[in-house]
Amino acid sequence: MAGIGSSTYWEDLRKQARQLENELDLKLVSFSKLCTSYSSSRDGRRGDTSDTTPLLNNSTQDRMFDTMSVEIEQLLAKLTAVNDKMAEYTNSPGAAALNAALMHTLQRHRDILQDYTHEFHKTKGNFLAIREREDLLGSVRKDIETYKSGSGVNNRRTELFLKEHEHLRNSDRLMDDTISIAMATKENITFQRGMLKSIQSKVNTLANRFPAINNLIQRINLRKRRDSLILGAVIGVCTILLLLYAFH
Repeated sequence: MAGIGSSTYWEDLRKQARQLENELDLKLVSFSKLCTSYSSSRDGRRGDTSDTTPLLNNSTQDRMFDTMSVEIEQLLAKLTAVNDKMAEYTNSPGAAALNAALMHTLQRHRDILQDYTHEFHKTKGNFLAIREREDLLGSVRKDIETYKSGSGVNNRRTELFLKEHEHLRNSDRLMDDTISIAMATKENITFQRGMLKSIQSKVNTLANRFPAINNLIQRINLRKRRDSLILGAVIGVCTILLLLYAFH
C-alpha cells in the first residue's frame, strides 16, 4: 500500500475515523428520537378512528426506520474498515518506534466503534419491540370491534373484554412513559460519555507528552484510593459501634 509507512497516512486514517464517528453520533441520536416519537405518537393514533392515517403514519416511520438502519450499518462497516487499516499500519515496520502511542489511539477508536455498535443494536431492538406490541394491540382492537358489532355492547362478555383491553392500554401507556424516560436518560448519558472520553483523551495525551504530569496523576489516584480505604474503615467502625450501642 502506497505511503503506509508515513505519518500522513496515519493522520488521514484518524481524520476518516473521527469524521465517521461524528456522523454515527448524529445518526444514532436521530435514530433514538425516531424510536421515541414512534412510542409517543401511538396513543394519538389509537384515538383516531380513521383507517388511513395510522397506516400512513406507520408506513412512513417504518420506511424511515429501514433507511436509517441501512445508513447506520454502512457507517459502522466503513468505520470498521478504517480501524482495520489503522491496525494494519501499527504492524508495519516503519511504525515500530511509535507503536505504543499508536496502539493507544487505535484502542480508543475501537472502543468508540464498540459503543456505537452496541447502542445501535439496543435502540433497534427497542424499536422493533414497540412496533411488535403496537401490531399486537391493533389486532386486539380489531377483534374487539368485530365482537362488538356482532354481539352488542350490552353483552356481559363484551364488557369484561373491554375492561381487560382498557387495563392493557393503561399498562402499555405506562411502559411507553418508562421507555421515553429511559431514552432521554440514555441520550444524556451518551452526551456525558462523549465529554468524558474527550477529557480523558486530552489528559492521556498530556500524560504521554509530559511524564511528570503522568506521575502526578498516578500519585493523585493512589491518594484517592488511600482516602477511600480510610473513609471506608471509619464508616465500618462507626457502623459497628452504632450496632453495639443499639443492641445494648
